Amino acid sequence: MKRVVITGQGTINSLGRSVAETLEGFREGRCGISDLEFQDVDRLSIKIGGQVKNYDPETEFNRQQIALYDRYTQFTMLAAREALTQCGLTFGGELAERSGVVLGTSGGGMQTLDENYRTVYEEGKNRVHPFVVPKLMNNAAASHVSMKYNLKGPSFTVASACASSNHAMGQAFQMIRTGMCDVMVTGGSESMLCFGGVKAWEGLRVMSRDACRPFSLGRNGMVQGEGAGVFVFEEYEHAKARGAEILAEVIGFAMTSDASDIVMPSKQGAARAISGAMRDARLNPEDVCYINAHGTGTAANDKTECAAVADVFGTHADHLMMSSTKSMHGHLIGGTGAVELLACIMALREGVIAPTIGYEEADPECALDVVPNVARDANVEVVLSNAFAFGGLNAVLALRKAP
Repeated sequence: MKRVVITGQGTINSLGRSVAETLEGFREGRCGISDLEFQDVDRLSIKIGGQVKNYDPETEFNRQQIALYDRYTQFTMLAAREALTQCGLTFGGELAERSGVVLGTSGGGMQTLDENYRTVYEEGKNRVHPFVVPKLMNNAAASHVSMKYNLKGPSFTVASACASSNHAMGQAFQMIRTGMCDVMVTGGSESMLCFGGVKAWEGLRVMSRDACRPFSLGRNGMVQGEGAGVFVFEEYEHAKARGAEILAEVIGFAMTSDASDIVMPSKQGAARAISGAMRDARLNPEDVCYINAHGTGTAANDKTECAAVADVFGTHADHLMMSSTKSMHGHLIGGTGAVELLACIMALREGVIAPTIGYEEADPECALDVVPNVARDANVEVVLSNAFAFGGLNAVLALRKAP
């Protein structure tokens, strides 16, 4: 089995337009959640989110690209540009054929859907733009990344709700590990912060009107965010031979299905995913130092995740750090695991643990060290990143310090 390392990372989200800005936000414990700004927001009950503010696509893309790129694709392309610039690779010949793209998203071109439903149903127009279908399709971002960078290997999109990015990155990891590919561009993106996107989530009654406070007693729900996180996964010997800077090593992955309920999480399903990733990485419980939690801020998710961690780690659970960065950037749904992986890499490279902000009072059902409110310095060798989705679809990644 091949070893897999990360040689590039890029992002745009409510905390920053780059990895450096985002990590600064993590270190400061800054909140990127604010009042939403878009058409018809006054008709919503939920008016906050982790929105990328003051974003103008015309400063980043030409008119033809904007006609083809939904906002979620735009975010993907910006994050991919940063990641691929950092990794320093260009793709031609055999390398192009052995490199691909696998990205996660849940809503895909939700902004395009929202705009065109308004055009047809509210404004009464009988025609839409001829590029609506290629703009809204869930594989649009992956396809445009493959075309932009000449990536001719396996390229596709994973849509598994809130676990989409982790599922995508897990597939990229496995494709390199088994020798199918040498390089994979992977991660995920989402932009559901529009009237239709938020209105649909309002119906679930899981959204907070004021703040995301994972694991804190009195928390009242999740808060949506938007953005993208993109990484370059590379076969270790390939990266080493070209003298690439290695950010971290991916060492394990597991995915499970609860097979029980479409919205309520299962402790057993989550625990099997966590223990499966550890088994795949050949880790003992005491090897794990930090977990980036799914940590949505809903009572059902938070207490289930804490119970699963306690079951898997036993007495070592009391010595683990576990935080939720959703408290800062919001829940990016299909893109959330990718932005959260940035915090995992920061923990490994810089020894800084991103905090769970908004924490007010301990919850007896979440009796773990959730790194409340303030970032922490810690020597970290191994981390896990959890993602647990509606539909009972779970995906957990294991990483360690760069070799």
